[in-house]
Amino acid sequence: MSLLYFLLFLGTTECFLLLAMAYDRFTAICNPLRYASIMSKKLCAWLVAGSWASGMVLSLGQTTLIFVLPFCEDNQINFFFCDIPPLLRLACGDTFINEIAVFTAGMLITLIPSLLILGSYIHIITTILKMASAKGRQKAFSTCSSHLIVITMFYGSASAMYLRPSSSYTLENDKFLALLYSIITPTLNPIIYSLRSKEINEALKRRVTSKWFHFNC
Repeated sequence: MSLLYFLLFLGTTECFLLLAMAYDRFTAICNPLRYASIMSKKLCAWLVAGSWASGMVLSLGQTTLIFVLPFCEDNQINFFFCDIPPLLRLACGDTFINEIAVFTAGMLITLIPSLLILGSYIHIITTILKMASAKGRQKAFSTCSSHLIVITMFYGSASAMYLRPSSSYTLENDKFLALLYSIITPTLNPIIYSLRSKEINEALKRRVTSKWFHFNC
């Protein structure tokens, strides 16, 4: 039970934190002169606290609904960890309410934030294209690129995992999606964000060039 709760809690919190980061980039690019006054320390603290609180409440509700179900004698999950879809397969009772709850939570956690992020990036891209300086446009796109990559990977895999009927669940696809959003994406996050650093880019180029030179020799 605790494993499922913390899995949902951390995943839900990350969804809302990505939304908060999208608002931060929207403010920085679309309202640069007011950025310091809008993104105050107080607002940042509220955004982070709200993300953690939302993750805590939604995860507690999902975990409670799962573990009031009657389960069959088979208590072994053919999965990497304790997640909602494989647990629903083991349940002996009616899981209709659980499926509705999972779909509703998925809407709140992935679909609605992704639509808000999409709207913010439409404004961001419109603002960037209006910039007169090519260097300014390049810098602005560079600021958003890493965030967009992480959003696409995380929201895409999480939406495919939870925003679908249980009849479409397949073990192979579920394992791949779970591996993508729970292990691969968090592992790649620091790499993706660090590529914005000029020093790291230069070190990476030197490393690749050195490897290529030794390989050809």
